[in-house]
Amino acid sequence: MLTPEQLLAAQKANMETLFGLTNKAFDGVEKLVELNLAVARATLKESAENTQALLSAKDAQELLALQAGMFQPLAEKAAAYSRHVYEIAQSTGAEFTKTFEAQAEDAQQKFAALLDNAAKNAPAGSETAVAMMKSAVAAANNAYESVQKVVKQAADVAQANMEAVASTTATAAKTATAGAKKR
Repeated sequence: MLTPEQLLAAQKANMETLFGLTNKAFDGVEKLVELNLAVARATLKESAENTQALLSAKDAQELLALQAGMFQPLAEKAAAYSRHVYEIAQSTGAEFTKTFEAQAEDAQQKFAALLDNAAKNAPAGSETAVAMMKSAVAAANNAYESVQKVVKQAADVAQANMEAVASTTATAAKTATAGAKKR
């Protein structure tokens, strides 16, 4: 049986966890806002510079060369921006995952202690029921750990795919720019 003090302590711990997660979420949003402001500032500056360069082109061939030269940096910057957004999301998600895993582990330990306490105080002849309950809890814990492993593997695959897409985008941009310059 839980005492009022235990309930109050659990409630306090839950509130601290909630506020900690809220702060981590705001940190992630703050990083995204800073990134977007930096990108907007750089884009505005580059747009002004590119417009001036395009307006000062003397003929169509120079204009096409300038446009081709602008394509590669644009594609590379878009890929870099995507990587930054992904890294921010990944890092924020990792903080949430770490907190949830700690909470789950704590809950498992408390439940195991509660189950052991119930087993000690169980009436004679209930050993089979207690053993079945312990077996069910162990099976649930094993299933939870398996799901965690699958989620981690999926996150690793997503990370590898993100890196492959970024690499492919950069290569395609270089190829397209080289092809446009030859014209």
